[in-house]
Amino acid sequence: MQQLTNSEEQLMEHLWKLEKAFMKDLLEAFPEPKPKTTTVATLLKRMIDKDFVAYTEFGNSREYYPLVKKTDYFSKHVNGLIKNFFNDSASQFASFFTNETNLSAKELEELRKIVDSAILKKKK
Repeated sequence: MQQLTNSEEQLMEHLWKLEKAFMKDLLEAFPEPKPKTTTVATLLKRMIDKDFVAYTEFGNSREYYPLVKKTDYFSKHVNGLIKNFFNDSASQFASFFTNETNLSAKELEELRKIVDSAILKKKK
């Protein structure tokens, strides 16, 4: 799976939220100052070429929709991050994540519950 640029990722976030959107819907989703229509059109074209986005035509209008799920995209990112920056070690990643993000005791306890639950599922 190819990667998206920061601008493409920002646009993709809006599309994931909306699920389907015409150009006007996408422009409305951006905060001020809004990007130009031509900028969004260029980003959409690149994202179509990368197979992240497709569209359905209705007369002169195109309704865009994502071809890639948000969870699939970000799980690829996280796995790449672990492989490239943490020697393919999930425990090194977890250690870095828990030590460098200033999580509260409550947040760490919630993380423990998530991990414990995942362990139970794997043991079944």
